[in-house]
Amino acid sequence: MTLKASLYVTVAAIGIASFVWAAPLRAQTAVAIDNDDIGGVVTGANGPEAGVWVIAETTDLPTRFAKMVVTDDQGRYVVPDVWVRGYGLVDSAKVDGEPGQQLNLRAVPAPNDAAAAQYYPAIYWYAMLKIPPASEFGGSSDIPKNITRENWLRQMNNVDCIGCHQLGQQATRTIPAAFGEFKSGAEAWQRRIQSGQTGEAMTNRIAGQFGGVPFKYFGDWT
Repeated sequence: MTLKASLYVTVAAIGIASFVWAAPLRAQTAVAIDNDDIGGVVTGANGPEAGVWVIAETTDLPTRFAKMVVTDDQGRYVVPDVWVRGYGLVDSAKVDGEPGQQLNLRAVPAPNDAAAAQYYPAIYWYAMLKIPPASEFGGSSDIPKNITRENWLRQMNNVDCIGCHQLGQQATRTIPAAFGEFKSGAEAWQRRIQSGQTGEAMTNRIAGQFGGVPFKYFGDWT
């Protein structure tokens, strides 16, 4: 795929200079956009390119920032509204953004720590999951004697849950209301992991190999 043109957007309030790579619009396949979007059509040697990424990115921040969208079956894309997101903030009101236009944005402080935390990445939340102290391993608690602390850390951090799906985003750090009401967080997690196509495998691992002890820690976490 050869991209034929570039759009340049400066967002002054947060110091972002973004490049959006795309081909010129074609009248017959032009994407519908409003005043707060950037859109276009990506074309290659054989016409519109379907299923490719259009990326707006900057290296003006301490870490590279990118916003990505994917073209539809006609090669069309829309990079939607621009807004401010950050630690200690809630999302600001979305404003219009056009190529070459300078935008001065106002950050909105979160009203409290709980509101701010809703925007933290999943790994931030998952890092708050407590690990049993060393004194509870080796047969001195309900943790099976053959499970060492190293086993626990490996299974929780690298192999089991994380090896299959993300943990810490809102979908996994909350219990769906459809599951019902429970007397404790541990009981809620016993119900939760029975759902889905791998429910049996998750139950066998936590309730069997780990003696059900992780239910308490996941329950306290959520």
